[in-house]
Amino acid sequence: MKEPKLRVLAAMSGGVDSAVAAALAVDAGHEVTGVHMALSRQPGTLRTGSRGCCTVEDAFDARRVCDLLGIPYYVWDFSAEFAEGVVDDFLAEYAAGRTPNPCLRCNEKIKFAALLDRAVALGFDAVATGHHVKLIDGVLHRSVDEAKDQSYVLAVLTADQLAHTMFPLGEMTKEQVRAEAARRGFAVAAKPDSYDICFIPDGDTHGYLVEKLGAQPGSVVDAETGEVLGEHDGFFAYTVGQRKGLGLGRPAADGKPRYVLGIEPISGTVKVGPVTGLDVSVITAGRVVFSTGVAPDFPFRTVAQVRAHGGNVAGSVDLVDGHLRLTLDETIRGIAPGQTVVLYDEGNDYVIGAGTITKAG
Repeated sequence: MKEPKLRVLAAMSGGVDSAVAAALAVDAGHEVTGVHMALSRQPGTLRTGSRGCCTVEDAFDARRVCDLLGIPYYVWDFSAEFAEGVVDDFLAEYAAGRTPNPCLRCNEKIKFAALLDRAVALGFDAVATGHHVKLIDGVLHRSVDEAKDQSYVLAVLTADQLAHTMFPLGEMTKEQVRAEAARRGFAVAAKPDSYDICFIPDGDTHGYLVEKLGAQPGSVVDAETGEVLGEHDGFFAYTVGQRKGLGLGRPAADGKPRYVLGIEPISGTVKVGPVTGLDVSVITAGRVVFSTGVAPDFPFRTVAQVRAHGGNVAGSVDLVDGHLRLTLDETIRGIAPGQTVVLYDEGNDYVIGAGTITKAG
């Protein structure tokens, strides 16, 4: 049965994935319009050389693809929404001693909230993006390309948002996407993938946080003895599990490396200790989202992913006072409050729900 013709807004980042996704939407017979999201009113301060996803260069690349496809192209200003929903959130999370994921928050607040809301208001039926994920009967499934799967960063989307979204690349590997772009003559066929935090120009997250939040000196202490081992200029430069750059005045008496075990934002204290102090067997998470819109029957077995790349572990999950409580079959290490945990079915194929980690121990 032929898919009905839809009015589709193609989110054009300027990269190869979004270019091919837009092309496939055109091939499917949809009425496609390309749009590039301007996330800064000073785009020259964002990354160049394709290290980010929202530079002036990226906007030009997106326009060239739309010209080749013969579809309309627009640039929409989401700089205010980005500053509030992503940058301000990033700073607030670090100031509270948590470790945020700004790319995940950008998907949640900008690409599938601000952009989608405007698209629907203008009469578009769906937004198409170049994410590597499958959407089957309204449920997020992992991409066929395991290495490029992005279901983790999209697991915070609601059922209503997914109902107005298209992911044309779900059945393609990255190699196939690049080959398709080359076949079509897209200049972005070999363009490197974006990475790093786009609003930190030089990649110096520590320096950026000190500049924005101000230097906040404090102590690095031994978690077991309370002994002061060093000083720092801002606890927000540390994250649970960090080993390098701790600023310790001397090595530990036992000669073993030390890791960040916890952060106390009120006192500005960073606690360090041996790697065994990072062991986690129970995770609690709030801001719970179920991608189908309906909570599953609790408790249930799950495969949980706790990092954007890897960190999969099996366990049992229950809902306690509106929070997910995940009991792991095996201990894992280095889980920080502020990160996201995504729950998959036992076969590790489709997304059940997600939450923001509030406690791990």
